[in-house]
Amino acid sequence: MDVDWELFLSSLWPIVQGGLTGTIPLSLASFALGLVLALLVALMRLGGSRILAGAARAYVSIIRGTPLLVQLFVIFYGLPSVGVVIDPWPSAIIAFSLNVGGYAAEVIRAAILSVPKGQWEAAHTIGMSRRQALQRIILPQAARVSVPPLSNTFISLVKDTSLASLILVTELFRQAQQIAAFSQEFMLLYVEAALVYWVFCLALSGGQSSLERRLGRYVAH
Repeated sequence: MDVDWELFLSSLWPIVQGGLTGTIPLSLASFALGLVLALLVALMRLGGSRILAGAARAYVSIIRGTPLLVQLFVIFYGLPSVGVVIDPWPSAIIAFSLNVGGYAAEVIRAAILSVPKGQWEAAHTIGMSRRQALQRIILPQAARVSVPPLSNTFISLVKDTSLASLILVTELFRQAQQIAAFSQEFMLLYVEAALVYWVFCLALSGGQSSLERRLGRYVAH
């Protein structure tokens, strides 16, 4: 197969730009909201209320037990049938945030449980409330433990945002699709998009390692 290098080079920046203005912002917004939701769900699981814990377990089960694409379609294509119409970008953010929340909640819960009970006891001994112990002692240590799996979740999310192209969100893969439809060079453009995703993920993996080193000082020895 002859490679059209002129097309490859001319399309590279539009695809990268789609990643910088679409994929990365969409991933960051969804991940940030998803983490907040995940923390709340994890604390609900660990709290004393059976009702809250049951609701949290049901949410996690539903998110983990259904495909992300189905979740995305339910929000964008399904909700209008009951009178709720949401634009493509907010729909994608909602779907990805809910998905991240379901997976990250279990990561955060496991990280909190991994902190030695002696840390809780020490906090109570010096007069800290449960909330103060969480904020000042437990969560900083749990953060270090949860960085690798949460970083992997974020990297997976960056790749999963390609599904947003199916609801017409202009991101990296959508840009590649549009150029491919115009040029009819589908193999070239899709391989190029894959390479850009790969470079993005390599950069994120490097950032993950740096973050792990910075959080290392919070680990209890």
